[in-house]
Amino acid sequence: MLRLLYPKQHLNSIFELDPDELRSMGIRGLIADMDNTLVPWNDRSVHPRLALWLAGLKEKGFRLCIVSNNTADRGGQLALELDIPAIWYAVKPRRRAFRLALQKMELSAPEVAVIGDQIFTDVLGGNRLGLYTILVTPISDKEFIWTRLMRQFERMVLNRLKKKKIIR
Repeated sequence: MLRLLYPKQHLNSIFELDPDELRSMGIRGLIADMDNTLVPWNDRSVHPRLALWLAGLKEKGFRLCIVSNNTADRGGQLALELDIPAIWYAVKPRRRAFRLALQKMELSAPEVAVIGDQIFTDVLGGNRLGLYTILVTPISDKEFIWTRLMRQFERMVLNRLKKKKIIR
């Protein structure tokens, strides 16, 4: 059961992601969390580096979808500007939103990776569906109060993963 909390990969940021490595594993799509993964929490600006990175993924043929527990009011404009489909009110780690993202991208679970900053939402939700999970360090320390509370439990899981040398 604890294995569901283990990401397949751990990166400092989305920009460390190697699309060629993903492609070699048969991954053709990427589900991305929004807050503290693509943009800092409560920031809906399209940063040039992010736009360039996403454009590069699209050029390489990757299909993309944002899956967020946030509302369309808070993230819809960002998704529109980035020209990426999005699923809001995802209730991660439930599988429903991840399944919808697979349908939107017209891909199967083994062809998709999920990237996010939270173990108990992004990693757990992705692992429950058999997606390749990538945990990134949050962009910002600013977060929703519930997320800050969950970070304490995440630290325990991360320490265990480091002790077992599953992540660095």
